[in-house]
Amino acid sequence: MGLAAAQKAQGMDFIKGDGERPIKMTDIVRLKNMRNIGVMAHIDAGKTTTTERILFYTGRIYKIGEVDEGTTTMDWMVQEQERGITITSASTTCYWKGYRINVIDTPGHVDFTIEVERSLRVLDGGIVVFCAVGGVEPQTETVWRQADRYSVPRIAFINKMDRVGCDFFGTLKQMRERLGANAVPIQIPIGAENNFNGIIDLVRMKAIIYQNEAGMEMKESEIPSDMESIAKKFHSQLLESLAELDETILSRFVHNEPVTEEEIKKAIRDVTIKNTFIPVLCGTAFRNKGVQLLLDAVCDYLPSPLDIPPVKGINPLSQEVQERDASDDEPLSSLAFKIIADPYVGKLTYFRIYSGVLKSGSYIYNMSKDKRERVGKLLQMHANKQTIIQEAHAGDIVAVVGIKETKTGDTICDEKHPILLESMHFPEPVVSMSIEPMTKVDQEKLGIALNRLQEEDPSFRVSYNQETGETIISGMGELHLEIIVDRLLREFKVGARVGKPLVAYKETITRKVESVGKFIQQSGGRGQYGHAVLEIEPGEKGSGIIFENKIRGGSIPREFINPVKDGVLSSAQTGQLAGYPIIDIVVRLVDGSFHSVDSSELAFKMAGAIALSEGVKKASPVLLEPIMKIEALTPDEYMGEIIGDLNSRRCKIESISDRSNVKVIKGFVPLSEMFGYTTQIRSLSQGHANHTMEPSHYSEVPKHIAEKLLIK
Repeated sequence: MGLAAAQKAQGMDFIKGDGERPIKMTDIVRLKNMRNIGVMAHIDAGKTTTTERILFYTGRIYKIGEVDEGTTTMDWMVQEQERGITITSASTTCYWKGYRINVIDTPGHVDFTIEVERSLRVLDGGIVVFCAVGGVEPQTETVWRQADRYSVPRIAFINKMDRVGCDFFGTLKQMRERLGANAVPIQIPIGAENNFNGIIDLVRMKAIIYQNEAGMEMKESEIPSDMESIAKKFHSQLLESLAELDETILSRFVHNEPVTEEEIKKAIRDVTIKNTFIPVLCGTAFRNKGVQLLLDAVCDYLPSPLDIPPVKGINPLSQEVQERDASDDEPLSSLAFKIIADPYVGKLTYFRIYSGVLKSGSYIYNMSKDKRERVGKLLQMHANKQTIIQEAHAGDIVAVVGIKETKTGDTICDEKHPILLESMHFPEPVVSMSIEPMTKVDQEKLGIALNRLQEEDPSFRVSYNQETGETIISGMGELHLEIIVDRLLREFKVGARVGKPLVAYKETITRKVESVGKFIQQSGGRGQYGHAVLEIEPGEKGSGIIFENKIRGGSIPREFINPVKDGVLSSAQTGQLAGYPIIDIVVRLVDGSFHSVDSSELAFKMAGAIALSEGVKKASPVLLEPIMKIEALTPDEYMGEIIGDLNSRRCKIESISDRSNVKVIKGFVPLSEMFGYTTQIRSLSQGHANHTMEPSHYSEVPKHIAEKLLIK
């Protein structure tokens, strides 16, 4: 189907406009016809290619861009085009058969998983793209867990059905086993690899045959006779799966009555929105096969803003939980989920509007910061291009120019009707490196650039080492920091030297202790007096620092409790072994004393810091290192060398399995042993093997290695 035919198929009238977007004559799309979706996948599963086809068939672009050529619309950064990967999530709006679809294309590389996290926080539904050859890959598991965390309904698209070694049913099996998903096909492929030429729609029991290699022309027909039995089998399985979840379908089953196409579609939609059912589709985006049907499924089965539960938040005045319906008539409530520095318009802040109306030039209230800000321009985004709009409504995803104080995760609302929405989870960095400017001019530019990059990316951190005088940048992996440094050089024109990557070690304790902290100073006039007694014990893995107030009888006044906590948290940033942050401890404030004149917040903050520092020394502290989950894929002939190399890197191999024509090695390995591993695995396998890693957990460093890291 060509562009004109694709547009005609939508039943929409278009006028020639700015070339950026087809303008519908009646450009009013009700909430029920709106879809806010994300496209997610493991790296190289075909996510950006799928998004490009979606934009083409909806008339949003007029020429298909290709990842390999660096010409895609959504991968607009220079770094993305050069490497052929998605680094930052990009949003756009398109229209299909009367539906408005807001699409966010997310990265597949684990180093940029924060982009997926914050996109999922504000989306209503998602498309998860699977490679029919690779099946369920490591990053697929990660994004799936993220979608589970935010209860995002999703559909699955098994892509690359034209590739050698593709296996639709094998991938389906992996989805059920590895993801625990109730994945049920609503399509099955006709042929595979070079012979993939169509799709059987199990809902309508029709075949869609593609007329040429490019996939642009397609024809609906009856199911081929040689596939009738398998089609009936999977159609029955679809109805059986729905009958377990939907009463209407069950009733039809029990009474042996026929089920209509409309009833099947309604049932699929209902159970998909409830997150109890995953519709599975197939195709090859690169060959333009299956994308139009995928768009139909987005409209048919994924939720509108009206289908998801009302957004919940805390009323800061009453501390009660409040709900806001997706309606323009409700007070404004929205979440800032992304910030970018645009070279032409300055700082862009992306918002998901849950309720109310946001107008250009109006004043808004940042509940998280307790500050008022003025909205400059309102923009509808198309990757890095913008269209100015005057107002945005409930359900919209827009960008705002002109607000300064708002950060990622902040709640924007009506000042007269305040509400605080749940913020976001940001992972801790695992890799650090030093960076220093080349000249004095670069020094000033470096500080500005790093602040901007921190605003954009909450998983990127900047700190200053007082002892060495070095600026330390920290991120989610080598590639993450490599991209940051590249952006500093190109975008911000900062000359800088960087050190070698360093591991973000942590410290913790192994036994329970009681510790006393006293801060007493006399200087002639009013002195300082703070006295705190802490119980400190090991916490659960991944719990961070838990502070509990157990003061009874007023031995420490209420106004000095938080200063003690601040002192504890401040002291925990520098451990007692090697100066690394302390994690996974429980701190209880159990006793103390105060002076009616000399006690102050500062004194109790210092007392808390002293008590923790002294307590950690007595609590048998140990050093922790980040452990990565690794998955290596290699042809059989190189498996021995790769396993031997992994063993030498302290890798604990969990399993070795077969996938298509390669061996899959899974295990856990310390990050400190894996710098430069990409080059090594390619060298060992003559370029045939590859691997993926993602942070898993922290574990105690072996004593012989820890000794080298400890402060003498």
